Amino acid sequence: MVRRANIAGDGQGDLTGHGGEQRAVFVYQMDSYHHWENFLGRKDFIYGQFGENFTVEGLPDNEVCIGDRYRIGGAEFEVTQPRVTCYRVAIRMNDPRMPALLVAHHRPGFYFRVLQEGEVGEGDDIVKIADGPERMTVADTDGLLYLPGHSSEQLQRALRIPALSKGWQGSFQAMLQQDSSPKTAVGNPGLANEEKPPAWPGFRQMRVAHINKESDSVTSFVLAPIDEQPLPLFQAGQFVVLRLLVDPGKPPVLRSYSLSDLPTADHFRISVKNELNGIGSSFLGNRAREGDVLDVSAPRGSFTLRPGQNPVVLLSAGVGATPVMSMLHALAAEKSQREIWWIYGARNRVDHPFAEESRSLLKQLSRGREYIVYSRPAATDQVGTDFDAPGHIDTALLERIGVSQGSDFYLCGPTSFLQSMRDGLRNWGVLAGNVHMEIFGALESITPGMAQVAHTPHLPQGPPGSGPPVSFARSGITAAWDPKFASLLELAEACDVPVRWSCRTGVCHTCMTGLIGGSITYNPEPLERPAEGNVLVCCSQPNAGVTLDL
Repeated sequence: MVRRANIAGDGQGDLTGHGGEQRAVFVYQMDSYHHWENFLGRKDFIYGQFGENFTVEGLPDNEVCIGDRYRIGGAEFEVTQPRVTCYRVAIRMNDPRMPALLVAHHRPGFYFRVLQEGEVGEGDDIVKIADGPERMTVADTDGLLYLPGHSSEQLQRALRIPALSKGWQGSFQAMLQQDSSPKTAVGNPGLANEEKPPAWPGFRQMRVAHINKESDSVTSFVLAPIDEQPLPLFQAGQFVVLRLLVDPGKPPVLRSYSLSDLPTADHFRISVKNELNGIGSSFLGNRAREGDVLDVSAPRGSFTLRPGQNPVVLLSAGVGATPVMSMLHALAAEKSQREIWWIYGARNRVDHPFAEESRSLLKQLSRGREYIVYSRPAATDQVGTDFDAPGHIDTALLERIGVSQGSDFYLCGPTSFLQSMRDGLRNWGVLAGNVHMEIFGALESITPGMAQVAHTPHLPQGPPGSGPPVSFARSGITAAWDPKFASLLELAEACDVPVRWSCRTGVCHTCMTGLIGGSITYNPEPLERPAEGNVLVCCSQPNAGVTLDL
């Protein structure tokens, strides 16, 4: 029995990468079985070898088109998208090349959406009942996303197919937008959120021009270029990495800090919370002085303001105010007519950074609104003057004060705050695409279908390698490269550094990571390289010391 979301008794095991109405039934062809038997020299395949629900005679990927409709038994189906290549097929085939080979050989297979539920049985005829518009084949659609050399006309054709799943439509829209941009861009925004190339590789020396106490626990450092050359205008919400020589006898410490003021050409401002056992924050708070010279990376990061007309909700707690403070500066500078909410949680007034600065900026916005929550207000803190209410921020509060569910939400703060707010916003009905988060420390893992187990990053077990140093900036560790690892991804996994990956062969770009400094080589060569300043860690190795945004 075929249902809307799957087949009775044959559902999907990994609902992150598969499943749902647009990917209810996966189809693979006997002709492709024979192709792989010949290409790989194997005769050990069984039905379902490629993870499909239906193994079929006919329906080749270079003839079936997106939007084609078929009747099988008592059910009707519509072709929605090619298979999204991932590591599972490599495991089933015991061949790590398979995700890349499926794309390169134009044999991905495809998904059906169920238009009419019904019973289907072995031996049933497959009857075509309608042609999809544009006549774009599964193989051509797959190559359009994963292979270089697309044209704007092809993207426009694909976007005119109503049956194409929303995820693929979003990818093609991002690619088309890049094509229409006046600036030449490198990389594939359809596979990942490609950032602009960083303004400089590695690190640049900057002078501590000014130090300012923002609250009892947060201190700002204004950094100016020692060569007095103009700085690039970063995007509000981005961060820089500092390379700090805390102990002359040990490797430098790498720490990421958000930029917290208006993008200007003469300085950067970072704002740092003084953590009790924080190596970087303790060094800056106790030892850095005006006039000191620090090594600073170019600004980077994709936690940036999106254009649009929706209300903007800048939602933060603690030192998480830093990147959204930069966004508030940018909105005030452009005199935004959007409704702007500044919603912030702190312990009390002495732990409340940027209080006057944020209020001053909000006064410059015609539709600026503020709501401040203190979790532990002091007896001298005044409701209505210092803060609006005691307690914590949650979606019930947002609803009570009149925040729209259709807003664009920008979240930054402690991990527990981000988790509770993300879950709360989802349960409140906010679209996932309207929620943007900046995460302090290591990014969340993406490993489709695998259980997530949190570990503290550490050096790999066993004797250290003899290769160049590999630094994981967010995780704060540096490990020597050992050729026993096939890729930077494998080294990261050995260090329990949270990583993002899916195909492990340079196809999907899920593993794309910021290359802050250093150089790499690819083996195997990815189907398409990412933009400059980024690296696919699943298929790369260092050929010099590297610093990764992991």
